[in-house]
Amino acid sequence: MRKSLITAGLILASASLFAQSISQKDLQEIQDSFKKDASTKAIQNILTNDKNIKDNALNRELQGKIDHYFKYRADVKGITNQYSSGRCWMFTSMNVLRPQVMKKYNLSQFDFSHNYLYFWDIFEKSNLFLENIIATTSRSMDDRTVTEYFKSPVGDGGVWNLYYNAAQKYGVVPQEVMPETAHSNNTSQMVSLINEKLRLGGITLRTMAEQGKKTKELRNEKNNILKDVYRILALCLGEPPHEFTWRYKDKDGNIKELTNYTPLQFYKEITPADYSPDNYIMIMNDPTREYYKTYEIENYRNTQEGINWIYLNLPNEDIKTAALASIKNNEPMYASCDVGKQSNRESGILDPEMYDYESLLGVKLHMNKKDRILTRQSGSSHAMTLIGCDTDQNDKPVKWEFENSWGSSNGHNGYLTFTDKWFDEYMFRIVIHKNYLNAKAIQALKGKPVQLPVWDYMY
Repeated sequence: MRKSLITAGLILASASLFAQSISQKDLQEIQDSFKKDASTKAIQNILTNDKNIKDNALNRELQGKIDHYFKYRADVKGITNQYSSGRCWMFTSMNVLRPQVMKKYNLSQFDFSHNYLYFWDIFEKSNLFLENIIATTSRSMDDRTVTEYFKSPVGDGGVWNLYYNAAQKYGVVPQEVMPETAHSNNTSQMVSLINEKLRLGGITLRTMAEQGKKTKELRNEKNNILKDVYRILALCLGEPPHEFTWRYKDKDGNIKELTNYTPLQFYKEITPADYSPDNYIMIMNDPTREYYKTYEIENYRNTQEGINWIYLNLPNEDIKTAALASIKNNEPMYASCDVGKQSNRESGILDPEMYDYESLLGVKLHMNKKDRILTRQSGSSHAMTLIGCDTDQNDKPVKWEFENSWGSSNGHNGYLTFTDKWFDEYMFRIVIHKNYLNAKAIQALKGKPVQLPVWDYMY
């Protein structure tokens, strides 16, 4: 014990030789570096009286130079609104399929019930959390994986594979069958209470395991916890239907009816036959990792039996070539990006030079994409439908278009235009049919995915 204490003391003493506090000399030098010349005084006057740094950094030279016209654009119609929820991945997955439903039933407008699938998504995530707790009862509470599970038992967030998992199991329904509620449009309070219940349940399961209870007893308790989760969901969202009748009016004014349909029956009827992870591939630009390899994030799914988040890492140029081919063939795509970076919500335009913070503040801020990812400065924050591309005289992309799910009053009538340079810096993922991938990418799909932990820095 004495030897350990001496060793620890030596380590602390050694560290103190290299660590350094701010001395008076250092402080004086730092303060002297702030020169109050006329321009600095002017900027200080502006910023101390205006809390919005972003507006003051708007690059005036860029305004009016980027339009919203596109040479190639997939056929889409109607802007959805996820309101105050994190269901962008679900809206985007459904928005990709929406045009096909409208064509099938000859509709001028259509939307899915996001409330219906959201109910089952949160319910299934709750079960997955509890199963993960049961599987890790032998680990300590400060184990990194256990800590990650308890940090956020369930949440609104997700990616395309979560839509696929939930829809394959529970199906989908039209919006009229299970409309939105106050808590599907504003999810924070309900999710917070469910997480409180799940954390209590998680501790209860761990305590039971410590007392020597068998797995069967733990699972019986798990089902009791899930009954409470179901009750909260049903009280806030309503109960999902087992079957439904849907009446609608088509574009010709005819009133039609689908009678006694199950959600799974409707899902199979409106979903393309080849719609599966075997054909629709998530491709991603992650410069922190090797290209032409697939990666799988441990436990990133919603259903216990579902598929994890798997992606093929590709250079941006390969992604752009495939995406343009898909748009030319009238196939919109699920996509996700770091939407908050260099984004002008009023004009609906995104460009790496939209806001010039460096000139305003007189400090260097630029990092490359790899460094931004590694330092957590950047990561995918929002999913939208990739629908358009404008190209130059050589058919090279110059800008792209998103269909967003923030309502028609946001951006350019609900759409966002982003330059090809912004694509390079802040685009992350696309789900695309493998027919649009090149031979090298197809070959890379055959490799066994590299396994990434639940606490990986990208996720």
